[in-house]
Amino acid sequence: MTQSIPAGYRRVTPCLVVDGAAQALAFYAEVFGATERMRLPGPGGTVAHAEIEIGDAVVIVEDADPQRGTAAPPAGGLPGTPVFQFLYVEDVDAVVARAAERGAEVKRAPENQFYGDRDAFVVDPYGHAWTVATHVEDVGPDEMNRRMAALFA
Repeated sequence: MTQSIPAGYRRVTPCLVVDGAAQALAFYAEVFGATERMRLPGPGGTVAHAEIEIGDAVVIVEDADPQRGTAAPPAGGLPGTPVFQFLYVEDVDAVVARAAERGAEVKRAPENQFYGDRDAFVVDPYGHAWTVATHVEDVGPDEMNRRMAALFA
């Protein structure tokens, strides 16, 4: 019997619409260690649909397609973007350095946060924003509230 949620997928799967999906797929592999599960070619050398895995997450990457009503963000991202990907990695500093070397714009360099992560905020060369983080400290709810109150005092 067909499953309503296919095996190997989560209920929510991010889909990144870009200009230059083939190059974006290479960037995500080099920087985030993504592995490609599938790629369906589109007209004129575009990518109609591709799926990558980053850790245990699936991300869809597609070239913009006006016929389907999709458009890519500008290369520098959207000001105050309402959406970003949050990605845990083993070494945030190394990943952010690799991203910058390959054309990402580092909006906020890696820094330790009150909630126990060391994270950074980057915009990839295809206009998508990413918070990249490494968990460095377990912080309980009471301590987290205390730290947050001190931060905003």
